[in-house]
Amino acid sequence: MLRIAITGSPGIGKSTVVAKAAEKLADKPGFKIGGIRTAEIRKEGQREGFSIRDLATGKTGVLSSVRGSGQRVGKYHVNLEELEKIGANALRNALDCDLIVIDEVGPMELKSEAFVSAVEKVLESDKPVLAVLHRSSSHQLAQRMRKEFEVLMVNEENRDELPEKIANCFREM
Repeated sequence: MLRIAITGSPGIGKSTVVAKAAEKLADKPGFKIGGIRTAEIRKEGQREGFSIRDLATGKTGVLSSVRGSGQRVGKYHVNLEELEKIGANALRNALDCDLIVIDEVGPMELKSEAFVSAVEKVLESDKPVLAVLHRSSSHQLAQRMRKEFEVLMVNEENRDELPEKIANCFREM
């Protein structure tokens, strides 16, 4: 089973690499992709937070925001309710898919026990996984993924060719 994790500096394009690779695979007839994708929420050029989207259903919510009352990670308040309702559920439901995308296993997502449990269930399955992994997390789940996955570092030199390289790896499985 193929498992690839993308890591790198903040803002380098990790989520973009994963999204582009998944888009290339979505063209494969009968190939079903499940899991989650996060994206920046911007207002007037400033990052206000992050959204989370279930890739199978399209359901979207707010993962974190500069305004809110949830646990803090940096300047953001994590919305545990939507992380669990959308993120953890999307990962559990993705066990029926051909590829599971997890964007991202990072400090915000690791605040949720339900999310951690859902990722662990994915790791216990025999499903191929494409994930974004926070570059310096010491959480035991992140450490486990570093050991079990092929970890690719994204940088300015390779970020444009990585999506095709990754998609080809999953096409060949």
